[in-house]
Amino acid sequence: MTAIKYIWAGVFLVVLVWSGIHPADRATWWLEVFPALLGAVVLWGTYRTFRLTPLVYWMILVHCIVLMIGGHYTYAEVPFFDGWLGFERNNYDKLGHFFQGFVPALIAREILIRKRVVNGRGWLRLFVVSVVLAISAFYELIEWWVALVSREAADAFLGTQGYVWDTQSDMALALLGAFCAVVLLSRVQDRQIAGLAPRAR
Repeated sequence: MTAIKYIWAGVFLVVLVWSGIHPADRATWWLEVFPALLGAVVLWGTYRTFRLTPLVYWMILVHCIVLMIGGHYTYAEVPFFDGWLGFERNNYDKLGHFFQGFVPALIAREILIRKRVVNGRGWLRLFVVSVVLAISAFYELIEWWVALVSREAADAFLGTQGYVWDTQSDMALALLGAFCAVVLLSRVQDRQIAGLAPRAR
């Protein structure tokens, strides 16, 4: 696990440095990358007391990379997503919101299982989806507050690109991400949780 920790940190720092070199908009870069920086600090602070499964650590890293790429270009200007699948708008932000549901679902699921917060698989799924929707809704509120406070960074940070249903579709993508995480990775996550050392549970 020690080697994986250093690989994780190395990849994170390399992408972070690249992301911070001449970003499209420095204020937007800080707004987009801040959750990744905060997440890294939390992971570092809890590594000894509440070590997560390798699956969750790697998925968090992927999510951080998605955030840092979006921060570098702004979500409306990420290359290869212009005209993707025939869409007129750049839909990289939709990928970001999918991961905003996918990864938090795995984190919430692991915490709920290991802390024995709920009983029964049905309640577990309900709580996981509810947590994801709460996070997604709160993030949309943050975007709104930023738009009210800073008109200059609002367009780049919001990334609506004139789409009137942007907020609703963002939350729908987060919900889809949560469903996909629960359906596709629950068994893998369960096996890794079972394989954790007793003191790490």
